[in-house]
Amino acid sequence: MKECTAIAEREGRDLGTVMREKGALGEKQLEMVRAHLRKRSAEQAESAGAAAPPPLPKTPPGPVVSLEEMAQRDFGHVADKSIHELLREVRTCGVSDLHCQVGAPPFVRLHGSLVYLKHPPYERTELARKIDELFGPYERGVFETHWDVDFCLETEHGRYRTSVFKERLGTDCRVPGDPAAPADGRGVHLPDQIKRFTGYSQGIVLITGPAGSGKSATMAALVELINEERYDHIVTVEDPIEYIFESRNCQREPATGEDSHQQFRHGAQGRRCARPGCHRDRRNARPGDGVDRHHRGGDRTPGARHAAHDQCRAIGRRIIDVFPPKEQPQIRAMVSESMRGVISQQLIPRRDGLGREPALEIMFSSPAVANMIRESRTFQLTSVLQTGARQGMKLMDDSLQEL
Repeated sequence: MKECTAIAEREGRDLGTVMREKGALGEKQLEMVRAHLRKRSAEQAESAGAAAPPPLPKTPPGPVVSLEEMAQRDFGHVADKSIHELLREVRTCGVSDLHCQVGAPPFVRLHGSLVYLKHPPYERTELARKIDELFGPYERGVFETHWDVDFCLETEHGRYRTSVFKERLGTDCRVPGDPAAPADGRGVHLPDQIKRFTGYSQGIVLITGPAGSGKSATMAALVELINEERYDHIVTVEDPIEYIFESRNCQREPATGEDSHQQFRHGAQGRRCARPGCHRDRRNARPGDGVDRHHRGGDRTPGARHAAHDQCRAIGRRIIDVFPPKEQPQIRAMVSESMRGVISQQLIPRRDGLGREPALEIMFSSPAVANMIRESRTFQLTSVLQTGARQGMKLMDDSLQEL
């Protein structure tokens, strides 16, 4: 029995199948055991459902409008005003992105779809002047040097992660995200089992998904839970900084800019207390930088990556392949020891057309998961997710079916 259990955990296989192959169980006995387990699981689920609190009502957060209502609203009264005022107006409608483009009226992303506003098209000089009003001295200098800048736009009605860039017709801008304060898991409709990720004292937690799938909101919810329930030093690395947390104990925010990763390494090395970290979108990070060192230095580091929704099974390859081939076996071993779990998510439109709900694939680390990463057999992680429901794991297909 011990040998069969060890094989099942090491290879991520079903224990009954292993026992049948070893001759410890016959086919008829195996079927009887499985039938008994199915019956017991059904009874446990029924009793748990009776004792559980009523499910969280899936209501869209804040005031929202439908796509048809948004297309009919007239925004011409803010045509001669600043982008600040336009942003204030569209925010009340629940939009997630505002785009301003030369030669076209402004358009927004609402419930995952793009909607052009009833607003006069922007002329080149007019839009350039309005965008220039958003800059501070540092942002203006970066833009004039690189014709591209990302910064946090602070207004009286919120903070917005803003991108300004030069294109063929002129200067355009994109203001993504709703600048709401960080919410807990229930506030953004996340399952209860992800709270387990906030209890680790060290390791890596990855949050993956395509652009615009709510990774930042999920990570902010996890950091806020740590902020409320633990007594640790929180170090966040975000360029530009989007979420501001009210410190319950302590928080340090490294300055934004090209050297933010270097500042994270030097700023955190001197603190040998437990320090959950938050590292978002490693687009500009380099293999072997300070963040990679902290993966094995006793820190718990959640991070976000732009990836497809099946990255619970492919994330090992995506991390490891950025390193030179001769270093990959060592990195694979390090990742297998440091990985605590992966959340892969996407946003699904609601049936009533008023918002989107998160669908999540969740994987927690286990001896079987670590062994598969170490031996480059991540293609077998699907079986671990299927058999790990008791540990809180979930396949994307199961999450979609629940929705």
